[in-house]
Amino acid sequence: MESSSLDTIDLRLLDALQRDASQTNQQLAADHHISPPTCLRRVQRLRAAGLIERQVAILSPDRLAPVLGHGLQALVEVSLDRQDAVALDAFEARAIADDAVQQCWRVSPGPDFVLVVIARDMPGYQALAQRLFTADANVRNVKAFFAVKRAKFDTRLPILPISPTAAP
Repeated sequence: MESSSLDTIDLRLLDALQRDASQTNQQLAADHHISPPTCLRRVQRLRAAGLIERQVAILSPDRLAPVLGHGLQALVEVSLDRQDAVALDAFEARAIADDAVQQCWRVSPGPDFVLVVIARDMPGYQALAQRLFTADANVRNVKAFFAVKRAKFDTRLPILPISPTAAP
């Protein structure tokens, strides 16, 4: 599906689903003034086109902390000695395969990767560092920033109108 084949209803459905994917098809249809069968067909088409990758539950770390502990979250810059395609792909494959890595970004300029990682505690982070960084002879530099407060967290992509009429 090309973005040009998306209409305003498709965009509104995408926006609504990324705000709350647990709504029933009937509620989603009613909120957007379309019939439930039409709504279901549109959502299925958006999913088949790959515009909806997956639906997940976003957990509250603060409410789970009494059970799981607060844990450590860190943003980690990783620079490699060699940046050829094979070396970058190899590190990326190892990083994304590790459950402690929540996000893996190739970036430029600066470091080669920025990772968002989570560990139960500092020994857990040290084990992660050993697995991903120390054991890899191609890792030249690692710089970790440990999160002390999450001021904002959002997974939504901004859904812009198809033909914005912005004033200059």
